[in-house]
Amino acid sequence: MRIFDITQRLDARTPLWPGEPPFVLSHHAVISAQCPVNVGALSFPLHAGTHADAPFHYDAAGQTSAETALEPYIGRCVVVDVRHASGLAVQVDDIDWAALEAAGAQRVLLRTYDRFPHEAWDSGFRAVSAAVIARLAALGVVLIGTDAASLDPETSKTMDAHHAVRAADMRILEGLVLDAVPPGVYELIALPLPLGGADASPVRAVLREIAA
Repeated sequence: MRIFDITQRLDARTPLWPGEPPFVLSHHAVISAQCPVNVGALSFPLHAGTHADAPFHYDAAGQTSAETALEPYIGRCVVVDVRHASGLAVQVDDIDWAALEAAGAQRVLLRTYDRFPHEAWDSGFRAVSAAVIARLAALGVVLIGTDAASLDPETSKTMDAHHAVRAADMRILEGLVLDAVPPGVYELIALPLPLGGADASPVRAVLREIAA
């Protein structure tokens, strides 16, 4: 069964949210005649690259990454192509709900990009409307993912989509790379790290084809 890696590469070139600290990989030990190993240290924002928002990100009383259950991040998933959406956010009418219901998946990933913007930050990414979140929740969806940087617009102060997720107790993946993934049903594996006190966590997100 084919595996699709849908994770951004993390390095100094990874586009980051404006104003966030840079990605820094430092080397504290280097292989030499005096040292048998390389040892590094890493510093980067928790919302860099492909990541899982913990409820604590949008709810002061919400669970942190270390407290979040893993079940929503593993299991049957459907990739939905919404590149035809024309507004600033994916709307209810942009989704084929009959096909989505027929897929019977509790996890939904939305593809908004023709080609993921690896080279530079895209402030005009397509968000997802709160109405879409509510409709997904009514179908029993437990996780929503997107290839955009966020479910809400970059400058949003109300975070409507995130709060719709909070109301439904769903989970969020953002910054996925879905360029090579045909629409359809897969197994998702995208586990957040158990980071104490953290509002988000990087993930290594993959999709595995389901045998017919």
